[in-house]
Amino acid sequence: MPHVTGRHFLQIPGPSPVPDRVLRAMSQQVIDHRGPEFADLGLNALAAIKSIFKTQQDVIIYPSSGTGAWEAALANVLREGDRVLMYETGHFATLWKKMAEKLGIQAEFIGGDWRSGVDPAVIEEHLRKDSGHQIKAVCVVHNETSTGSTSPIAEVRRAIDNAGHPALLMVDTISGLGSVDFRFDEWGVDVAVSGSQKGLMLPPGISFNAVSRKALDAAAQGGTRRSYWDWKEMLDITGKGYFPIPPRPTCSTVWSMRSR
Repeated sequence: MPHVTGRHFLQIPGPSPVPDRVLRAMSQQVIDHRGPEFADLGLNALAAIKSIFKTQQDVIIYPSSGTGAWEAALANVLREGDRVLMYETGHFATLWKKMAEKLGIQAEFIGGDWRSGVDPAVIEEHLRKDSGHQIKAVCVVHNETSTGSTSPIAEVRRAIDNAGHPALLMVDTISGLGSVDFRFDEWGVDVAVSGSQKGLMLPPGISFNAVSRKALDAAAQGGTRRSYWDWKEMLDITGKGYFPIPPRPTCSTVWSMRSR
């Protein structure tokens, strides 16, 4: 690469600049991903990530982009033909809706103007009309990267409860986590999707699903056919600090998370 004068500093919505101490931690030699040292690091990282989501529930780490975590969230709890309620708050809310449709999920998309976040009253109104409880999940974006608009997730949870509806609350907090307040347990979120490259200021290539017991029960009873994204297989192995696949990006990120 040609030499550029001065210190490079990335100033875009994401990926974010990676702090020097994280870069230094990543410079360490790769370790055996099946050895005891990795298990110790893995358990430490899996426990620490819960504090970032503000949860006591399970958090699953995938070697993937945030798009992969989107698919994992949908595939584990929804099957082809299921209905979901989604809300247009910007470019990424629209992309998540398009992914759902590609998976055969029927997405009811509440139109928005991209200038504000979700309106909980509109969510409640739609759910009250669904007397047969055909809608299986409400999917919203916490912070919309393309516009900067932020949605009131706690109020969305109250809207679902006020409607007396059993739908899961699924939240994309890819650019929200670590940037603005997010409280998985307190706000009653069932599935949260996030990634390493924005508010966490880690290298791209790692994504997360935080999952409630209700979401795990839904996954055990349904969902689509899945292998790489299967929560159960991940949790069976990550409970010991390991991953079911060689976690090459995860190795570096586990090192860097330890440095923090």
